[in-house]
Amino acid sequence: MMTDGAERQPFNPPLEQRLPEGARMTREDRSQTKMYVVDTNVLIHDPSAVLNFEEHDVVIPMTVLEELDQLKNGKQSVAADCRQAIRTIDRILESADPSAIETGVPITRGEKSAPLGTLAIGMARSSASEHQLPEHLNDNRIINLLAELQKRHGDKPIILVSKDINMRLKARGFGLEAEDYHTDQLVDDVRYLPSGYHEFEGSFWDRIEKVETVQRAGITEHLVPRSEEMEDYQINEFILDQQGFIGRITETEPERLVIEDLYRDDLMHQQVWGLTPRDIYQALALNLLMDPDVHLVNLTGSAGSGKTILALAAAIELTVASKDYKRIITTRSTQGLDEDIGFLPGTEAEKMEPWLGAIVDNLEALHEDDENMHSSVDYILSKVPMQFKSLNYIRGRSFQHSLIIIDESQNLTPHQLKTIITRAGTGSKVVCLGNLSQIDTAYLNSLSSGLTYMTERFKGFKHGGHIHLQGVPRSPLAEYAEENL
Repeated sequence: MMTDGAERQPFNPPLEQRLPEGARMTREDRSQTKMYVVDTNVLIHDPSAVLNFEEHDVVIPMTVLEELDQLKNGKQSVAADCRQAIRTIDRILESADPSAIETGVPITRGEKSAPLGTLAIGMARSSASEHQLPEHLNDNRIINLLAELQKRHGDKPIILVSKDINMRLKARGFGLEAEDYHTDQLVDDVRYLPSGYHEFEGSFWDRIEKVETVQRAGITEHLVPRSEEMEDYQINEFILDQQGFIGRITETEPERLVIEDLYRDDLMHQQVWGLTPRDIYQALALNLLMDPDVHLVNLTGSAGSGKTILALAAAIELTVASKDYKRIITTRSTQGLDEDIGFLPGTEAEKMEPWLGAIVDNLEALHEDDENMHSSVDYILSKVPMQFKSLNYIRGRSFQHSLIIIDESQNLTPHQLKTIITRAGTGSKVVCLGNLSQIDTAYLNSLSSGLTYMTERFKGFKHGGHIHLQGVPRSPLAEYAEENL
């Protein structure tokens, strides 16, 4: 009979004996590692999250596997993320024996990469005590597992990783370490995100010592030496000064920039499906939207700044008038959409209609001066090849020669946004719209949003552009509310 505290442990060789030759770590190296316990919402946010903890150990609580199992069925985007997370875990653990799965299986990140850290399934073994939280909640079970792991591993840091702020607060209140999942957070402050333009007081040319100007096919280009101030300037960004100069960076080299000279009057008087820009920032956005060489346009800004109406006007112009694209694909991320859409009656388009009212509102705004606005909107909806698509049905599709508008993209995770953008096939253009101050998803904030991630990742992409729209042209009331409420 075994005495208390003498519970039999399954035999498992030390980690350094289980690693391939040439990839073994010393005991000193292992003593510096941490153990991260990963919550369910992290795996939904990033199904490959277990691969992103470098040399540290990762534990997936059994409770998390159960939650993934409950959520994995269905066509919702959350279900697909759960299935991918389960496949990632299975790929790592598939050939391991049960004892190794509990103590840790080396994580490999590719066929030729050396394993770094381990992945284990966390099983609670201790009986209930006064130091445990009541286990009627899954969150409490995970926190109790953390406390047990802390007892087992002594001085080794045991850290909960969760997107749930309240879960992290509960863990800290129980005396445990907890943190957010930061792997896909590329900036510490959204104020440092690129705006898509650089504004100068006075004249931009006062800062330039030498410039070479050339004419190419009726286009004026300035070859400007890259100074320290211009070190971070990217292709397809704009330069504006108070003297009226507007230029667009069309080429970037280590030593110089090529800036296309644009004319303010031409930009401000351009008409796209009857729409004329109300300020210079909208004009810059239309410049990118109408450029066939720009395949990804990212428009951010506060409510009413014109993101949707600009994208919609450009989309109709490019499909109906110039016929650069065969169809418009419109989708929108809205909190609860994945769960609620299945209960709405009708076809996919009819189910999407309540969520895409903003598109119809902007169509009406584009035709408000028509003799019969509603007839014009009905005509556009019947004649323009516009399709409303749920995010649930975009996975696995490939859209050729399409203009894809993703509204409310601030509510998407980086993984979800990647899933949509990679659906763009030959001859397609993607327009992402969003407001980082209006995130409705429980486990996202302005730093972890897919919109922030994409804006930072696509810096320097020669076929991409980003504009942060200023002001609230919707109405004086909307502008005052934005500034004062």
